[in-house]
Amino acid sequence: MIQRQLHLVAYDVSDPARLRRALRVVRDYAVGGQKSVFECFLTSEERGELCHRLDDVVDPEEDRYLVLRLDQRGKVRTLGLGRPPVDPRWFYLG
Repeated sequence: MIQRQLHLVAYDVSDPARLRRALRVVRDYAVGGQKSVFECFLTSEERGELCHRLDDVVDPEEDRYLVLRLDQRGKVRTLGLGRPPVDPRWFYLG
């Protein structure tokens, strides 16, 4: 069985073109997030692949990224009012 761990992936990219490419790379692995911070459940191989792909996108002189493994034993804390997503009765795909 594959063991996945929760990671927090964040980036700060100064160039708009590189920013779009970094977003596309991280979204390939993300389960949630917003702006430039995402939650990703990754295996060690996927983490290495993600870092390698981001290394190809970012400029080490101008940009930064962080991949941080989170402790799954920690208590989840939320700010604000959480509302469950509401799906419509039907979807149109066309």
